[in-house]
Amino acid sequence: MQYKYIYIYLYKQTNKNAMNLSKYKQNLKIEGNKVISYVTHVATIKGNELHQLGWWSMTTQKHINYVARELNLKLIK
Repeated sequence: MQYKYIYIYLYKQTNKNAMNLSKYKQNLKIEGNKVISYVTHVATIKGNELHQLGWWSMTTQKHINYVARELNLKLIK
């Protein structure tokens, strides 16, 4: 569990590496400040906020909400 927080810290510091999150390994990732669900850019990280880019399916919305919770970001719809 400690490694997860170290990885998130390093991600926030560099913001350059792709990051796969533990819960949705195959369908959700972060590339730079972009949240990618399947192959679609669905949200953008700006500071301590996660800006959702439109309205999405229930599954994609779960992905966006999960990223906001895991990275402790305020979700902006």
